[in-house]
Amino acid sequence: MTPRPAPWTVAGVAVVTLLLGLLAPGGTPLASGAPAAAVPAAQAPAAVDPRLTRSFLVDPSSQAVRAAKADPAFKRIAGVAQARWLTSALPVARARATARSWGAYGVQRGQTPLVAIYALPGRDCGGHSAGGFDPTTYRSWIREVAAGLKGSRAVAVLEPDALALLGSCSGQDQWLPLIRYAAQQLQAAGVWVYLDAGHSNWQSADVMADRVAQAGIAYARGISVNVSNYQGTNAVGAWGRKVTAGLAQRGARGKTVLIDTSRNGAGPAPDNQWCNPPSARLGMATRVINANGVDFVAWVKRPGESDGTCNGGPPAGQWWPTGARRLMAAR
Repeated sequence: MTPRPAPWTVAGVAVVTLLLGLLAPGGTPLASGAPAAAVPAAQAPAAVDPRLTRSFLVDPSSQAVRAAKADPAFKRIAGVAQARWLTSALPVARARATARSWGAYGVQRGQTPLVAIYALPGRDCGGHSAGGFDPTTYRSWIREVAAGLKGSRAVAVLEPDALALLGSCSGQDQWLPLIRYAAQQLQAAGVWVYLDAGHSNWQSADVMADRVAQAGIAYARGISVNVSNYQGTNAVGAWGRKVTAGLAQRGARGKTVLIDTSRNGAGPAPDNQWCNPPSARLGMATRVINANGVDFVAWVKRPGESDGTCNGGPPAGQWWPTGARRLMAAR
């Protein structure tokens, strides 16, 4: 197995530079060594939110961490910050304490807690990750999650795939108002919300800008793209910027992008498989970008956890050693 460059080695910096160059405004690469704009002596620089300067939190209780205790090879996955998924498997009665524990751990370590919130009624349109609360319970649950995360300066990816799936199944009439409600509650708790917009090989940027605008973008910092998918970082990042440009045209200016890079190291499978494709490889490790409309690249989908009973995998969400080893293989 060929070792992967550690963050901020020459190769790692080259990847980030490529990302930023391709995502520069108007598609023009950034000029190296360009002088910064002068700041008047009497004007203090604006305070930078710590989420744009500190690292993300590594989950010490993840399935990858447990697997690495038996097989140290999995430390390559376990040692990278990933989202903690809050789903309908978490009862309302435990939601506040669970979210508070994760948020408090981030405060203690001076790092950013990342969560993926995934509990809409009829989520995944009955697919491998089917489930979710009824609308009334969802609102109660979201209030508890938001209360638990208050003060932690968390980052939340809100309802992966939901907006891209609109129109694909029945029972979705509550999705838009519920996502708006969730975004409002989380923003009020100081959480940076990223409304999930799917990816560049699904819906058009214009369609997604319409849907995201309806889903409460006023309460969100931006959009998340490529969650649990495999589109190349530069391609999906450029597409995400098209979505945010569309949002600006609709009056929502200054929105940013979070890119899931957990499994896109080899790009999409030749046949566009999405469920445990054997060709998938780990992508760029979680880090702050904070340039040209992109806030972060992050491992939102947890590598090594199955997409479902496809390509030899166990049920969705279970740790799958064979799939994890595939992801870590040389390209």
